[in-house]
Amino acid sequence: MSDVAENVLSPVVIMQLLFLGSGSAFTVGEGNYQCNILLTQESIVPSRTKRLLLDCGSDIRFSLYEAGFKPSDVTDIYISHLHSDHVGGLEYMGFSTFFNPSCQSPNLYASKDVLGDLWERSLSGGMRSIEGDITTLDTFFQVRPVGQERCFAWEGIQFELISVPHIHNGYDLMPTYGLLFRLGKTTIFLTTDTQFAPHALEPFYRQADLIFHDCETSLFPTPVHAQYEQLVTLPPEIKAKMWLCGYQPGKKPDAKADVFLGFVQRGQRFNFHADEQPEELVSFASVQTFPPLERLKVLAS
Repeated sequence: MSDVAENVLSPVVIMQLLFLGSGSAFTVGEGNYQCNILLTQESIVPSRTKRLLLDCGSDIRFSLYEAGFKPSDVTDIYISHLHSDHVGGLEYMGFSTFFNPSCQSPNLYASKDVLGDLWERSLSGGMRSIEGDITTLDTFFQVRPVGQERCFAWEGIQFELISVPHIHNGYDLMPTYGLLFRLGKTTIFLTTDTQFAPHALEPFYRQADLIFHDCETSLFPTPVHAQYEQLVTLPPEIKAKMWLCGYQPGKKPDAKADVFLGFVQRGQRFNFHADEQPEELVSFASVQTFPPLERLKVLAS
């Protein structure tokens, strides 16, 4: 195909968020994995399809495989913070692509204060030595540090890094960043891991048309994740555009009865089209239409 023909046929067909898993760091069983998400920007020209992995936890080799993907299908990776359910799969991704001569190194996006510790404190123990050489993070990835501007562009989409309060050790806050971005005409806020912090996060709740929020449902709650019992106190108009993820195995509350959109399931897909209003999105099996009926009922009341 000529370059001219490719340029004519290369508009994006669809943008899709696929939840490879929707569970917490300690998820075992129930057909679920850690909450890692694959954003695909699909083109008419297959070679121009790009995939951005939003966090890369230790379950990734299983969750990618079960979704029908392999490491070479992932062109880009974003890391929110340094817990293993967010970075524990980078060794697998790095080695899998490094030793495959047909693969390009994935682009790796993260805030500079996350990248600063990623190699020395998380990855170098297992990745620093290969036969005949000593490696660095750049050996395996095309590193794209995000500076104080706290934003990066990927395939024409602007991602704004949102600092969220996940863990404070008594001296400083562990660098952790959610994302605010727009797919088509839908503004999305992905909290990643965060405590319940409505005053800090309310501006982003209000900006977003769709929210994917960390939600702990454990019988033994921790102070470093938002609890379902806390989130249920949010205003109805906020809950009506909020999906819950990062939850524990076991029985869960009736989120829809509490006006949430629900708990995201592994394999759930959300489609977005660049030239359509959100309410006109195509819906098919396991793909969500936005906004759903529940939200419309709340906003109309």
